[in-house]
Amino acid sequence: MTSRTPLILVAGWRGPTERTAHALLRPGTIVVRHDLADVYEGVVRRTLTTTDDERETILELAHGCISCTLREDLLPLLRRLHERSTVDRIVLLLDPLIEPEALCWAIEHLVVAGIVGRVDAPAAHDVQVQATITCIDADTWLDNATGDDELDDDRTTAQVVVGQVEFADALVVRPGSDGWHQARLHAVLSRLASEAPMIWDEHGDIEALLRRIPPTARRGAIFDAYSPLLRGRPPLEHDCGIEIVEFDARRPFHPGRLHEAIDVLLDGVIRTRGRVWVATQPDHALLLESAGGGLRVTPDGPWLAAMTPEQLAATSTERQALAALRWDERFGDRDTSMVILIHDADPDAIRATLQWALLTDAELSEPHLWANWPDPFGNHHEDPCETTAQAEQETSLLEGERR
Repeated sequence: MTSRTPLILVAGWRGPTERTAHALLRPGTIVVRHDLADVYEGVVRRTLTTTDDERETILELAHGCISCTLREDLLPLLRRLHERSTVDRIVLLLDPLIEPEALCWAIEHLVVAGIVGRVDAPAAHDVQVQATITCIDADTWLDNATGDDELDDDRTTAQVVVGQVEFADALVVRPGSDGWHQARLHAVLSRLASEAPMIWDEHGDIEALLRRIPPTARRGAIFDAYSPLLRGRPPLEHDCGIEIVEFDARRPFHPGRLHEAIDVLLDGVIRTRGRVWVATQPDHALLLESAGGGLRVTPDGPWLAAMTPEQLAATSTERQALAALRWDERFGDRDTSMVILIHDADPDAIRATLQWALLTDAELSEPHLWANWPDPFGNHHEDPCETTAQAEQETSLLEGERR
């Protein structure tokens, strides 16, 4: 039992998000929407909708960005709505620019201070994510997910739409007009979000869809490089050109060759996600994520073999047990594990290219030389490699501040 207010996130790029969110309206439910169309001009339109009322407020933000919208309005608003006796459920209708995973991280970790009569705490003190529903337009989603169009904030459209589906607990699909295209989309969705129940009807029963969400659903949980990469039971066979490719290795990558090999993860690939062991960075795993033509590689916590006793004591017993099954006397739990979802690529070529990027036997025998190799992944890596100082400064919470 919990006294926290249930929170439902409705996300999507061009799908039936507004219809889906408003289908959840009933007495006690409030739908919250922040329209970010003019956020870079410092203006956000916030709408609160109930069964008998709709109120719009124009917010002027000193630092017009998505991150400050969360910090200054949305997170405090969630805590205030929890206090209303007339509200027993909150539905967040997310602007297409907002990635639900980053928002859930903010709800769980960012402290909201200065609310009169309330202890300083994250919004999760008062609300609990019940589900994330992602809405999809069948005619456009695959093109968006496999492209390389960039947004104004240095993300790509593919990174946003793929992340929205991967994080979903349930899917609402607006059916398309082409049967083959729709079959390929179904093959992708059943692998990218294998546990998520879906309806191919934008007019479907959304409350019934929520009841179909399994107990093992994410419900806002944040995964890292050490989390399971194949959740649920995604189909592993080839279907309509869609296939999951797995790559595992118990020796590190050469940083230079891995950088050369990265293009194989961007051509004909919908999604790559995994932990990567690079020889020049022996203490931390790198979290590698690609979507369409965009890729991000970031440090994501230490290996068990590199932890202090205090860090090890704070690590989950599940992770320690899994690591013990594959523990190496020399390298501990260090390894590489990737899952690659392809739509127009050669699985054998991907595996061969990644295998080529691993250390050779001769290189593996000279670990004293590893630290001297140039490392293009030194701190943070994105593709395309060229980034401007302004883009780095404008990196917001929703572009990876949780890392």
